[in-house]
Amino acid sequence: MNYDVIVVGGGHAGCEAAHATAVMGLKTLLVSANKNNIADMPCNPSIGGTAKGIVVREIDALGGLMGKVADKTHIQIKMLNNAKGPAVRSLRAQADKITYPKEMLRELENTKNLTIEEAMVEDLIVNDDSVNGVVFENGNKCYSKAVILTTGTYLNSKILVGDTFKYEGPHGERRSKDLSKKLDDYGFEIQRLKTGTPQRIERSSVDFSKLKEECGDDRYWTFSFDNLPFYDKDKQEKCYVVYTNLKTHEIIRNNLKRSAMYGGYAEGIGPRYCPSIEDKVVRFANRDRHQLFLEPESLYYDDLYLQGFSTSMPIDVQEEMVHSLEGLENAVIKKYAYAIEYDAINPLQLNPSLETKVIKNLFTAGQINGTSGYEEAACQGLIAGINAGLKIFNKEPLILKRNEAYIGVLIDDLVTKGTKEPYRLLTSRAEFRLLLRHDNADIRLREYGYNVGLIDQNRYDKLLTKKNNIEKLIEELKSKRITNNTLPESFKNLNIVLSSGHSLYEFLKRPEIKISDYVENELIDTNYGDDVLEQVEFIVKYEGYIKKEFDEAKKLLKLEEKLIPEDIDYDQVKNLASEARQKLKLVRPVSIAQASRISGVNPVDISILAVYLKKEYGKSEWEWIFKSVKDFKCWFKWRASS
Repeated sequence: MNYDVIVVGGGHAGCEAAHATAVMGLKTLLVSANKNNIADMPCNPSIGGTAKGIVVREIDALGGLMGKVADKTHIQIKMLNNAKGPAVRSLRAQADKITYPKEMLRELENTKNLTIEEAMVEDLIVNDDSVNGVVFENGNKCYSKAVILTTGTYLNSKILVGDTFKYEGPHGERRSKDLSKKLDDYGFEIQRLKTGTPQRIERSSVDFSKLKEECGDDRYWTFSFDNLPFYDKDKQEKCYVVYTNLKTHEIIRNNLKRSAMYGGYAEGIGPRYCPSIEDKVVRFANRDRHQLFLEPESLYYDDLYLQGFSTSMPIDVQEEMVHSLEGLENAVIKKYAYAIEYDAINPLQLNPSLETKVIKNLFTAGQINGTSGYEEAACQGLIAGINAGLKIFNKEPLILKRNEAYIGVLIDDLVTKGTKEPYRLLTSRAEFRLLLRHDNADIRLREYGYNVGLIDQNRYDKLLTKKNNIEKLIEELKSKRITNNTLPESFKNLNIVLSSGHSLYEFLKRPEIKISDYVENELIDTNYGDDVLEQVEFIVKYEGYIKKEFDEAKKLLKLEEKLIPEDIDYDQVKNLASEARQKLKLVRPVSIAQASRISGVNPVDISILAVYLKKEYGKSEWEWIFKSVKDFKCWFKWRASS
């Protein structure tokens, strides 16, 4: 058998990778141990969240599937942080655990050039440090020009509940046992990571009268820029708020030694930003309670997901813990919580394209790279798929910059800084988050999707129309003026006094004025879509802040353009600090900007490196960007404070 691309693993990363390469016109094989588990959601069946929701929009803008499928299958959706500024707003949807995987599988089965096969991959075919295919469990070989590994938590996985464990993946599925050892043999640094999931509760056993309801938004939302809403906003499923209490905390403290993590039974390192309930109680000992959520998993069965209560406690302790919660005194646990350990590679062994440095034409994406979360996995799969395709076509890889996408932030963090714990995206990781908003992901990224062949002409034309309408509306706002005499009646109760006329553009900067007010009072053309109105309002109201971030991004882009030659010998750069030299040799940054983001590489080291590059590779090519080391230190200081 021969293919252009083989994708190993049918999780969220694998789905996006296989779809991308197939749409790019490459004959693609997606290998999954169980076809029914494609796009499975072993943890909470939710899509989006803080920063993550923006990633889903970015995936859609580039031509990926996650947003499209989530729109068709969610049972509740809401905009998080809606009362705050646009930089931190993100969509979050509770997906249906049954229909989401089915819809994703349907999309893949209807994708031209894509074949799905049930099998286990045990080894890679490697010749001259380049991958040429895979070896299946039965010994059969399949050849390809590129391989993308998206093994999720199945790579040498181990399920832990108290002092008991099973060598299997989620749902009792077979783990990928031998592949991890082969990767180690090839020279990959293998690290042991851990994540977990909480209990599932029978809906009929919960006393909802004691719990606070969390409803979906009363306006329509979509992740995809191309979808209309598929749901009735008035018929969304409800979620509920639950709190731990002192009794809960006492049960946990009294049984810490029986926890797999605190009892010494677990090796892997868990996620810092999605900790177990044991970690919460230990790390925040002064807290009297922790917030949890009861969230429906599907319309087709009654299980509720107890978000925030993941644990590796024994079953008898879990019973006590759950029954200590108000409203869950008589709760029936349908499925007990567990921790899962798995192998991952050191992401410092990856190029920004997600091609490995160890083996050419081998790409990795998702939890094998040390990340946590469906969204983080999906976006990596999409980028790995795109870049595998571009390499086969002998084209330059798609490397998204930190000022262009949260996807760029995630990948740059991984390949530059590495991770020793499951990495999760947060808005705080992005220094240009006002540029990376929910509303403008298509403006930022859709052209990239079009250029690589994932966005068709119709969708691209839609983008061009939106851009034109944004420009048109901004000009309209600047050209029209408002005075005391033309002030609409609905504005007069705001006690606004205009000593002289203002343009509608300047008037919109007032916090109490909304662009919807202009529409309601017919002060502007009323034919603009909500997406255009929303984006223009953000542009106007945050103009100064946006300009400041654009100016800082320009400094970064200048550094990104200063590429470091691939053949540089860092041992020849005199006066580098030993730690800097070690880190530069390990990461092998592609640009001065990336070098500056490496932990342990200081401004003086960058200055020394720049002088060396200028001397060895030509003055015209390496004129120093900053006028002095002082300027560079200022830039570093700004980055640290962002």
